[in-house]
Amino acid sequence: MITDKDIARINELYHKSKKEGLTPEEKKEQATLRGAYIASIRENLRANLEKIQIENPDGTIENVKDRRRPPKKYIQ
Repeated sequence: MITDKDIARINELYHKSKKEGLTPEEKKEQATLRGAYIASIRENLRANLEKIQIENPDGTIENVKDRRRPPKKYIQ
């Protein structure tokens, strides 16, 4: 889970990168924090989408998570 402290650090690193640049360690930290932030957003979005229910024309209620299709497999 991403905290307010992590978001503040992301913003701090962003502003520093625009003003004076980042060291390699700071660039790595920035990438790690951004990855965690994006993962957190995806997790929250998935949880919200799985709570959605759809009412069909015949009156039955279906959960969105039950309608999920398996991912396509691509041939390489």
